[in-house]
Amino acid sequence: CGEMQSCLRALRKLRQPFTLTLPVLVLLPLPIVLRSKEAYCGFIVLLMAVYWCTEVIPLAVTAILPALLFPLFGIMTSKDVCKQYMKDTNMLFLGGLMVAVAVETCNLHKRIALRALLLVGVRPALLMMGFMGVTAFLSMWISNTATTAMMVPIAQAVLDQLSTTAPQPGDPESGPGQTAGDQELEEKDATDEENQPALISPVVQTQDADVEREMQVSAVPDSDEQREQQRLRKMLSLCVCYSASIGGTATLTGTGPNLVLKGQFSQIFPDSGDVINFASWFGFSFPNMLIMLTCCWLWLHLLFLGVKFQSCRRKNSPREQAAYGIIQEEYHNLGLMSFAEKLVLGHFILLVTLWFTRDPGFVRGWGSLFNKNGKKYVTDATVVMFITFLMFIMP
Repeated sequence: CGEMQSCLRALRKLRQPFTLTLPVLVLLPLPIVLRSKEAYCGFIVLLMAVYWCTEVIPLAVTAILPALLFPLFGIMTSKDVCKQYMKDTNMLFLGGLMVAVAVETCNLHKRIALRALLLVGVRPALLMMGFMGVTAFLSMWISNTATTAMMVPIAQAVLDQLSTTAPQPGDPESGPGQTAGDQELEEKDATDEENQPALISPVVQTQDADVEREMQVSAVPDSDEQREQQRLRKMLSLCVCYSASIGGTATLTGTGPNLVLKGQFSQIFPDSGDVINFASWFGFSFPNMLIMLTCCWLWLHLLFLGVKFQSCRRKNSPREQAAYGIIQEEYHNLGLMSFAEKLVLGHFILLVTLWFTRDPGFVRGWGSLFNKNGKKYVTDATVVMFITFLMFIMP
């Protein structure tokens, strides 16, 4: 009985891969022998019927199989198939959104962000550069809102650590656990106590000392430090928001308006062909994104940190070392890369590679293998639907 149960458990684990592959193997002779559009279409319809009946994958994922298989088998172009669902650009946006959700679900974007911040360091200028670079890169593939919502809490944690960590004993102009303002206040109080006439009552002396202490506390050292922390908060908040918007312009799927432009361009110029695709957009917009990001970093540096660019080379202060420890602790809390993270990272790299090599422009891409009668059957939407389907069938 025990052996029978173990066998049933093993068969239950193999149910999904078995149900996925067996119908393909059984129905494969149909398109191989007949080699016609009708046979190809029949193969796809029967395969979808089996997947729908067994529910081996979600019903909605099975329903979008024609958007993937019809262009690959040369039955209909991707644009003609996608019209039955929505526009081709909308299918591209939907597929990119599903890939972005997969990246966010497995926390791969957080791992990338924290690792990049550990590499650049926590000095204000470099910290801003790190946040801007990471935010812009993630915004190329994930929505601007999701990227900003993830990066702002990380920036807030770093800033809190920078503002709450007390100076160490080795800091200049301070004693053990004291700031220069505290020492000056104590000396002033001692001098006042010595010089006060004996006729003044202790109550009046105490009140005068309290008033003077409040004036000293609100004087230059503490207020300057508070203003500096406020400047850093404004700087990092603005740099995250600006870089998220700038990074979204680098790729076709980075933000919605890019796809709207592609859709409008295809409607106004229907005979233009596949001029705007992922590779051509990236080749034009990525250098522009780097220029805008550099100009934004320079402007924020001048606005909040001044013209002292040599501060990037100095050693970390105790507060900056403590903030670096916070980022390091957050990164270590993620642990080793999980199987899901590795799988999503592999799919993401495959997706970008297929997008770039489909029709690079200067050489023939793999997409030309599916062109027939001067028509381009495969588009960027076909590629992202393929990756999305793989993510649903793999554990």
